[in-house]
Amino acid sequence: MKISDSLLKKLPKVELHCHLDGCLRIQTILDLAQRHQVSLPASNPINLKKILSIGKKRGTLEEYIARFDITLSVMQTPDALTRIAYELIEDVAAENVRYIEVRYSPILHTNKGMTLEEAVESVREGLKQGEKDFGVKSGIIVCGIRHISPEASLKLADLCVRYKNKGVVGFDLAGAEENFPAKDHREAFYMILNHNINATIHAGEAFGPSSIHQAIHYCGAHRIGHGTRLKEDKDLMQYVTDHRITMEVCLTSNWHTYSVRSLKQHPFRYYYDQGIRVTLNTDNRLMSDTTLSKEFGVARDLFNFTLHDFREVTIIAMKAAFLPHVVRKNMIKNIADELESEFGIMPEYIERN
Repeated sequence: MKISDSLLKKLPKVELHCHLDGCLRIQTILDLAQRHQVSLPASNPINLKKILSIGKKRGTLEEYIARFDITLSVMQTPDALTRIAYELIEDVAAENVRYIEVRYSPILHTNKGMTLEEAVESVREGLKQGEKDFGVKSGIIVCGIRHISPEASLKLADLCVRYKNKGVVGFDLAGAEENFPAKDHREAFYMILNHNINATIHAGEAFGPSSIHQAIHYCGAHRIGHGTRLKEDKDLMQYVTDHRITMEVCLTSNWHTYSVRSLKQHPFRYYYDQGIRVTLNTDNRLMSDTTLSKEFGVARDLFNFTLHDFREVTIIAMKAAFLPHVVRKNMIKNIADELESEFGIMPEYIERN
């Protein structure tokens, strides 16, 4: 029996890889642009969506990233960040996301004089209000940017340390991979790890497994964003499996950036079958015109994922969340209870992870 889209939407979910500046509502962009006198490439919602959402117009990772100039142009004031964070929580609540980690780089929001601190506090405010109204728990991941300087990453790592246990749950390195190796930013990661903070790094998306190797061995990453190219290095893949390093998989986005030739060839199912911890994520809901329910749909249609498989990846995501162990344990229990009582999905006898 085919799992319906409406059932997928109702399942409890957990998302670990979601960029704030890639998840705006079109109407919000238009409203904020008007309020702050920002010029946009289109003032009509349909045309603006065509420009921002990739659809079938695939391109390089760099071309994908260029679209963020538009969303960032309206994300330069505290009220804008609070609103966008709040609306994201409202949007994910509609598809029963129970916990989400929202990532962005505060340094990209300082063009009009907003401080790094304000950029964190305003997002935190929106997320907290969202939790109050919709019940979705969340955490902030601060992103260093590969193609900005390692000094900027160090500054952001320091910000991350200051907001540890105050809404920020981890540190990331994002941006163009090629020619901007993670090891150049290792000082920032030393600071993060020395303060017992969790780290995830975008790696193996537009560059090979050596990028993943650096993220883990030079920078101490606990999770990997994307990791599409991991399969090219079997020895490293074994290490990732043995050490339960989680892959934050973003299927549609990987197809959009040519990280995979076709969605069918995505290594997601292969990783899952090898026992690697994999999770499903949206990456950028606006640019990839997706939701977590849609990503679940891709896994159902292309990789024959069953309800048990969806239970598995959701529990894996909760296990890999950058939250205290006791909080994760309680949330896993709540999700497992809901899956059993509401959907009749019991754990399989052999726990895979």
